[in-house]
Amino acid sequence: MFYREAGQFKTDYASDQQIFPILQDRLFVLAVLVVAFIVVPIFGTAYLFSEIFIPFLILSLAAIGLNILVGYCGQVSLGTGGFMAVGAYASYNFWLRLPEANNLVVVFLFGGVMAAAVGILFGLPSLRIKGFYLAVATLASQFFLDWTFARVKWFTNYTPSGSVAVGELSVFGWRIDTPVERYLLILAFVAVGALVAKNLVRGHIGRSWMAIRDMDIAAEIIGLRPLRTKLTAFAVSSFFIGVAGAMWGFLRLGSWEPAAFDINRSFQILFMVIIGGLGSLLGSFLGAAFIVLLPLLLNQLPAWLGIQMSTALLSNLEFMVFGALIVFFLIVEPHGLARLWSLAKEKLRLWPFPH
Repeated sequence: MFYREAGQFKTDYASDQQIFPILQDRLFVLAVLVVAFIVVPIFGTAYLFSEIFIPFLILSLAAIGLNILVGYCGQVSLGTGGFMAVGAYASYNFWLRLPEANNLVVVFLFGGVMAAAVGILFGLPSLRIKGFYLAVATLASQFFLDWTFARVKWFTNYTPSGSVAVGELSVFGWRIDTPVERYLLILAFVAVGALVAKNLVRGHIGRSWMAIRDMDIAAEIIGLRPLRTKLTAFAVSSFFIGVAGAMWGFLRLGSWEPAAFDINRSFQILFMVIIGGLGSLLGSFLGAAFIVLLPLLLNQLPAWLGIQMSTALLSNLEFMVFGALIVFFLIVEPHGLARLWSLAKEKLRLWPFPH
């Protein structure tokens, strides 16, 4: 075993290549998985699963997908809701037209693959345009996809207004009926997706994305192909978002129409990435938790304070708070909640002997 010594510390290549090289991080992740897979299913209620855990997990997966594109590759996108719709409607058509293959794992993966294909198509302009102009191009994809699913009746089995509904769901013969069963299935997808994303961003592909993000001209000079690298980011990002969209339709809503994946959904997931932290997988989870829990807190806060507020006023208050927080994080802490968590973790690690 060959070591590289730096003072009192010794490192080797095996430890450098670990997904979580720090012991505290490994213990933390293990504790989270134990709580999520064992403790929460035992003590959680139907309300917690339906209104908190399931939305949080699905939106976390969508935020991971968008963070890969925006945070790691630097390609701005406002079409997340449209790619979620592609995943949802592609999965619905697969589920409807191939009943003999009605396994949710296969159905969701098919939705992700179709979303990846559409993402590659709309990612082609990224070779020539960037920044604000790319954001406008992806915004156009959002409106185009919304129009397509609302007007082309084949995608919705000729139902009015583009609304669809799913019936009995199963995975390898196991029926998915209860909220806890839906939660466990979603949790398994998100855990595997987060692991895959972690390995991608720390490997050659992830380094290529970050090189394009930081300085695309220099990256091209050293041999990276910008179009292939950007399209890879669009494909991987859209795959994650498409799977999230399929799970949102099948396991969160049960029945939906194109309005469930409109521009507001795109902005919601973008806010998660900004507040949670660009270029951070942990930030995707923190941002999703913040966005899911904040409306519930704002809805309850007036009652706790004894203040009467109308539903419309509460809704406007929610938008105002979101806007203020986004401005705050962009100015004060551009790296979001993930950076604050990292700072707190470092202080705890050095306690009681801080610098």
